[in-house]
Amino acid sequence: MRIELVVWAGLALLLIAAEALLPGIFLLWLGFAAAAMFLLLLVVDLPLVWQALAFVVLGFVSIGVYIRFFRGREKPSDQPNLNRRGDQLVGQVFHLDQAIVDGRGRVKIGDAFWPVEGPDLPVGARVRVLSAHNMALQVQGAD
Repeated sequence: MRIELVVWAGLALLLIAAEALLPGIFLLWLGFAAAAMFLLLLVVDLPLVWQALAFVVLGFVSIGVYIRFFRGREKPSDQPNLNRRGDQLVGQVFHLDQAIVDGRGRVKIGDAFWPVEGPDLPVGARVRVLSAHNMALQVQGAD
């Protein structure tokens, strides 16, 4: 067996397996391109430079196939804010744990403290979360 076949088969398996560790979808498609190179070399004997060029072209083609036919067809999440904790808090009312002075303060939510930004308010004032930006909650007085 030619060494190129072993290299392309190994690269295909490595890229496809790496997709499981580093999910980003493009490693999978590059793995498919490497597998196509393996199949191509079973039929045609190519010099190394042409193999590399063909792999680049097959990589672009396989990623293009993903973008054209598969991207955007994922089912929408029933919990779009699952990993955006700050966005889940929008509209809720909390008591200030630390007064807002010069536009910055703090609330306690559960067992965590969140920095807040808004108009100056005293400790214990009720605030409504308007939005979340850079791990700080934008708030206004709720009374």
